[in-house]
Amino acid sequence: MSHEPASDIDSQTSSLRSYIDSPVMQEKLYKRTLLIVVIAQVFGGAGLAAGVTVGALLAQEMFGTDSLAGIPSALFTLGSAAGAMLVGRFSQRFGRRWGLAGGFLAGGIGAIGVIVAAVGENIALLLASMLVYGIGTATNLQARYAGTDLAKPAQRATAVSIALVSTTFGAVAGPNLVDVMGGFAVSLGIPALAGPFILGAAAFTLAGLVFLVFLRPDPFVVAKAIAQAQETDRSGRSSINLAIQSTNSRGLVVGVTVMVLTQIVMVAIMTMTPVHMKHHGHGLGDVGLVIGIHIGAMFLPSLITGVLVDKVGRTAMSVASGAILLAAGTVAAVAPAGSMPLLVTALALLGLGWNLGLISGTALIVDATHPAARAKTQGTVDVLIALAGASGGALSGMVAAHSSFATLSLAGGFLSLLLIPVVIWSHSGRKIEKSENMPA
Repeated sequence: MSHEPASDIDSQTSSLRSYIDSPVMQEKLYKRTLLIVVIAQVFGGAGLAAGVTVGALLAQEMFGTDSLAGIPSALFTLGSAAGAMLVGRFSQRFGRRWGLAGGFLAGGIGAIGVIVAAVGENIALLLASMLVYGIGTATNLQARYAGTDLAKPAQRATAVSIALVSTTFGAVAGPNLVDVMGGFAVSLGIPALAGPFILGAAAFTLAGLVFLVFLRPDPFVVAKAIAQAQETDRSGRSSINLAIQSTNSRGLVVGVTVMVLTQIVMVAIMTMTPVHMKHHGHGLGDVGLVIGIHIGAMFLPSLITGVLVDKVGRTAMSVASGAILLAAGTVAAVAPAGSMPLLVTALALLGLGWNLGLISGTALIVDATHPAARAKTQGTVDVLIALAGASGGALSGMVAAHSSFATLSLAGGFLSLLLIPVVIWSHSGRKIEKSENMPA
């Protein structure tokens, strides 16, 4: 199997020179890549939504306790950590096409495993399948990087936003098909809560096939070839690379911190919202509506927020992310359990705050890395994001069970304020670097 990706890259070698020498062809491939990412992410979003919407409810039903309801979220985000590492390293070696296609197809297999586990009431299989399903969720996030491979620096956040906004269509449709897929599952003799995973299996598989069939030539392979050609022709190559590494290391740390904090806060509150709503008499339709709007807010504002991150700046929008997450946690904490408008508002703010943090952090990571190690670094960063989500998901059930949903929400909101000192540290570092680089 490993020979096939290698030969695929070899087959592209002869055509790389035409892209290296032609900015026009680079621009065409950039736009074509964005189109392919958009199509695949529509399906990927639907696959992602299945576990987010009913994962906690399925676990609650199978385990018979609320305190373990966050375990599936923790597992598929833990699986996402492993998936991010694998997809990142595979993409670095063989290109985005094979990394993204393989990740989505694995996620589809995981979703099928969840369905089988629900039918057989097999908790061990459920846990294992959630881990594999998590690879698909990691790939859904990794796909955002594909659009940035050939983007100019001033286009990077916008390219990320295009990938994210296209996820909206599937991600919003998925939760709102909970009742429909539940009824379809029951007609097949499958538990209703496993119904959304039927959609997830089909959606992840289709997303994988789109990348496998259409992502040619591979934008990451082309981007690496362009970077290598430029450095070969540039004098002072070693000193320039060392300078890039030293000035970008701080940006890398800030980007990682922004994404990790926003992920912890978002996953913790989102995971327990369906359980909180169910306890207070809301049905699956209400849960699907709230989570659908939340996921829409995670992705739909991206076209605007991506432009803002490129124009206003990465750090300013990171601070805005923290402020919005604080507002989300506060509204979720004070909202009466029966108030759909306030629950919708809280989860919409939660999604928007996450969106700003993810796009700002992603742009910082791309700015801070070189194509020679970019995909591998991106995979490692997404491992940290997934582990942060796993921690948030696992702890959310315990915190809510032993205190309250309001306590969990407030804790998450105040945690997001840590973004402010991180940004201050980033700016102080820039001033030091500028003063050190001034001529004596």
